[in-house]
Amino acid sequence: MSDPEPSASRTTDKTTFDDLPLSPHLRAGIREMGYAEPTPIQRGAIPEAVLGRDLIGTAQTGTGKTAAFLLPILERLMNHPRGRIHALVLTPTRELALQAEGFLRQLGRHTGLRGAAVYGGVGMPAQEEALRGRAEIIIATPGRLLDHMSRGYVDFRSLEILVLDEADRMLDMGFLPDVRRIMERLPKNRQTMLFSATMPPEVVRLARDFLHDPRLVHVPERTVAAVGVSHLAILAPTYQKTGILVRMLEDVTMSSVLVFVRTKRRADRLARDLERARVSVGVIHGDRSQNQRVRALEDFRDGRHRVLVATDIAARGVDVEAVTHVVNFDIPNEPETYVHRVGRTARAQRRGEAISLLAPEDSADFGHIEQFLDEKIPRTELPGWDYSAPPPPRPVGGRPGRGGPPPRREFRRGGRSGRPGPRGRGPPPRREATGGHTRSRADRW
Repeated sequence: MSDPEPSASRTTDKTTFDDLPLSPHLRAGIREMGYAEPTPIQRGAIPEAVLGRDLIGTAQTGTGKTAAFLLPILERLMNHPRGRIHALVLTPTRELALQAEGFLRQLGRHTGLRGAAVYGGVGMPAQEEALRGRAEIIIATPGRLLDHMSRGYVDFRSLEILVLDEADRMLDMGFLPDVRRIMERLPKNRQTMLFSATMPPEVVRLARDFLHDPRLVHVPERTVAAVGVSHLAILAPTYQKTGILVRMLEDVTMSSVLVFVRTKRRADRLARDLERARVSVGVIHGDRSQNQRVRALEDFRDGRHRVLVATDIAARGVDVEAVTHVVNFDIPNEPETYVHRVGRTARAQRRGEAISLLAPEDSADFGHIEQFLDEKIPRTELPGWDYSAPPPPRPVGGRPGRGGPPPRREFRRGGRSGRPGPRGRGPPPRREATGGHTRSRADRW
């Protein structure tokens, strides 16, 4: 592969979807979704992709990359025969697969083209039916698609278009071997489009191996954070973060709030604390079943949950247009993760607010975020909050190493033979290490 050729399609900010090479059927779907003006990545990518050219699109999260590849796919396949797989989109998570399939259904509602999402965590029969010819466009995670391919009923002989969505994240999550195995079994004569927020060396090598003379459509990094997002840091000692968040939620303008935490256990604990404070809340993380994650997202999208608590991996694919606020309960270690998080608000040309709860130990990571954004984020205290309140006392009588004596061991009546009797007689059970002796104070609240 030679170096990507920059796209020649330089359009002004006045471009509308009517100015792009899209059929009336697609424009009708776009209007019904409420979109009026294409984003920069859409303005640059759609004209090139409709012509069937290989393409590399780089733009940050929340800039409209999904429609930038779905609209050209629908346009190119409008008059193709039904009942065969003509396009494949590979994406790293099941949430992103479901999100893209939902967009496809709305954008293509007047085209007659059918799409299906193929991902793990659910049964295979319905997906098998789609792969046997019920859908023309397949949106899949690599692992589950390979499971189907190993069974011999996936026919890609009619495939003309391949898209790698969120390519950098897909490779970060270890999918490169699976992606290569899939791509090597696809027709060589095809259009390949690669979309990514960043271009690490692994993505460049993948593009060099599988793309032919690609056009490059790059949205400059000056738009690294989603347009329309205002940033604020509220000072919050770690042990006070939950209380501060509950107080913040007394503001009725925070009507749809996405809260990011670092761990699955922290997500569950925070959700329970918010429920006790009578806040309607859902939670998604990697240990939740697919049905639980889908239900929580739907309840959040429909307004039945005011707050959704999520970890970063599970939150990929959280695409809710009306998110008013993103709260960083835990400050991310990587600036790119911050950008991804705040890109969940201010979508579809709306405005949104990103609030970070900033503890003293978060200062270094937050400074790196500000350097990445080239922006000084204002810091403030929560008005009326008592910052002088001491941390809660350590538990007494808790686990060893946690500031109290070891718990008393209770013995059931019984002999010493070790043989369980009718009342559970026998020696006391062996005590197992909890593995929690070295947890930090931050992990307890």
